[in-house]
Amino acid sequence: MKKDIHVVGAVITSGDKILCAQRGMEKSLPGLWEFPGGKIEKTETPQSALQREIQEEMHCQVEIGDRLEHTVYEYDFGIVHLTTFYCQLVQGKPVLTEHIAIQWLKAHELEKLEWAPADIPAIQKLKQTYQAQK
Repeated sequence: MKKDIHVVGAVITSGDKILCAQRGMEKSLPGLWEFPGGKIEKTETPQSALQREIQEEMHCQVEIGDRLEHTVYEYDFGIVHLTTFYCQLVQGKPVLTEHIAIQWLKAHELEKLEWAPADIPAIQKLKQTYQAQK
């Protein structure tokens, strides 16, 4: 039986651009793009886990807004339950520690990257949301 893994992702926006992060080559899903974040510890809420993960991974602080999407995706290593939240940078700039690259892209540009499968429903929702605002 596969292990359930509960994770959070930050959809960090700045103006009309969204932060995308590329996974390191030594990690699972090497080289794929994702919204930065990580595992929720037993004592944490999704929001507190996201605050901690962004501080640890990117050395900056975010204000967490509304939930964007919740996705369940079965990988070979386990079943990932990913909840993504809209976030705004409030202190610092993202620093590469866990990721090998970052890009700031508009919603309609996100699909040009090769994303981790669990992140794709959030990308589709972002595209719809940003198109509706035009």
